[in-house]
Amino acid sequence: MKKYLVMAMAAVLVVSCGKKDNKAATVENVPQVKLVTVRSADIPQTEVYSGTVESDVKNNISPNMSYRIEKILVDVGDNVSRGQCVVRLDQSSLEQLKLNIANQKAIVENYETDFNRIEQLYKVGGVSKAEFDNSQVSLQSQKTQLNILKSQLAQMAKNTALYAPISGVVTARNYDDGDMYSGTPILTIEQTNPVKLIINVSEQHYKSVKVGQLVDITLDAYEGDNFQGKVTIKYPNIDAATHTFPVEITIHNQGQKVRPGMFARATVNFGDKNHVLVPDEALVKQIGAGDRYVYVYDAKTQTVSYNKVDLGQHIGNDYEILGGVNPGDQVVIAGQSRLANGKKVQVVK
Repeated sequence: MKKYLVMAMAAVLVVSCGKKDNKAATVENVPQVKLVTVRSADIPQTEVYSGTVESDVKNNISPNMSYRIEKILVDVGDNVSRGQCVVRLDQSSLEQLKLNIANQKAIVENYETDFNRIEQLYKVGGVSKAEFDNSQVSLQSQKTQLNILKSQLAQMAKNTALYAPISGVVTARNYDDGDMYSGTPILTIEQTNPVKLIINVSEQHYKSVKVGQLVDITLDAYEGDNFQGKVTIKYPNIDAATHTFPVEITIHNQGQKVRPGMFARATVNFGDKNHVLVPDEALVKQIGAGDRYVYVYDAKTQTVSYNKVDLGQHIGNDYEILGGVNPGDQVVIAGQSRLANGKKVQVVK
């Protein structure tokens, strides 16, 4: 009898120990996680656009016909003022034209002398009306020829001395002294204060771009320096292929630091939006894809859900979340490696 009693107690002991072991094993299988409650904030909606700095005005300096270049008075990099003479062309044709004008003046004087003589004779009946009219027509014809030559001289004088139409910097010189002008501009002058930057902005921001709004500018040539521009033109047309529209930004360049051709980045602010911020460590990247997820904790069921999120900007140690998480949600920031959608978890501090 004692033997059976001992065996029964042993069996009860084994069963009891087995239940404790199973319970302990179950607790050990529940992943432990750390949580943080996410908040929302008003976040500036900014985009960064890149482009190349351009001069605000660009002039190509050329004569209106082929001339030999006598002297180029400026070189690449020189600053010039509006109205400054920058090129002198060969004036041999000009001198010949001046000689032709002098000869024509002498001819006109002779015709005037003849006309005055005939006019006096006509008044006393010494010549016929036809002779008087012919003399008058001939004189007028010679005067017209003289005026044509004078007009040609004025035009040629303009083109044998070329002047800068704007104040700016010489950015190209395509000839040397003595060359014959052959169609390519002799000089290029660009206005470098102000300069401009043209960017292409997504059509979703069309209503947010305002003429006059300020834009932050950075340049690779001046690392660490910040410049400021202003939207001066918002183009009304949207490209059907790219769904973007051009925006022109003017950069005042009083110190002449910014030069045409420099690579620039423009940061445009489209206003604030209230979005959720999630810590970096809460994000999980799906293997084999670029999607990002977070585990959101449900206090009632003590489980987590696997929520896909749309990322916005990276701000400090947080990411802006455009969708997938709500303000006040608790998200997992540690222990994600053992989690799955709907998994029961144990929260630790």
